[in-house]
Amino acid sequence: MNFTEIMEKGGLAMWPLLFLSILALSTIIERIWFWSRVLLKQGQVLNRIMDTASRNWETTPKIARDYRRHPLGNYLYAPLKLNNPDPDVFHLALESAADDELTSMRRGDKVLEAVVALAPLLGLLGTVLGLITSLSNIQISDLGTSSTAGVTLGISESLISTAAGLILAIASLAFYRVFQALWFNEMRIFRKAGSDLELIYRQRWMDIEDNRYPLTSTLETSETVDN
Repeated sequence: MNFTEIMEKGGLAMWPLLFLSILALSTIIERIWFWSRVLLKQGQVLNRIMDTASRNWETTPKIARDYRRHPLGNYLYAPLKLNNPDPDVFHLALESAADDELTSMRRGDKVLEAVVALAPLLGLLGTVLGLITSLSNIQISDLGTSSTAGVTLGISESLISTAAGLILAIASLAFYRVFQALWFNEMRIFRKAGSDLELIYRQRWMDIEDNRYPLTSTLETSETVDN
């Protein structure tokens, strides 16, 4: 059977299934394109920002600003654009940026979840409607005669919608799980990168504080020894 015959024999439920398949396919293509761009540049973004932060902190905001179009770069740039923030403010900026970026990276998940839930139900609905149509033409006097041959064909054709719904749901679920795995891995990378950057900043903050009040620390130490 060609595509037109499948749509005709599958019944009315095939049209909403066709709409869902187009919706799922467009979402999958968009997510594949998104994740391919994220994963290809992620190592470069992470290494460049973290190496700069450990060697020359003053130039780190400029480097991170150049990678703002990448989710990881935009996440790390959020606290770096602040002017000498307190370490606690630095931490809060990281958390807020992580929530925003990780949420935006899950775009399209709800569409695939809806397709996975609705496609099998629409397929079953098409089958039930096809069975009702086929069985409504049977009369008791026709049982065992050649007139029931068309009913068997009608029942087999009504199962097309169920098969189409299951295929669509299985394919959508497979890609949904792949995207979920990528998202969980990205969340782990975000957590590790944020912790490393915060550690570098806190160490730098402590060094600045120690250099800012060296005399006070020395006097306090001397007073303790005298007492």
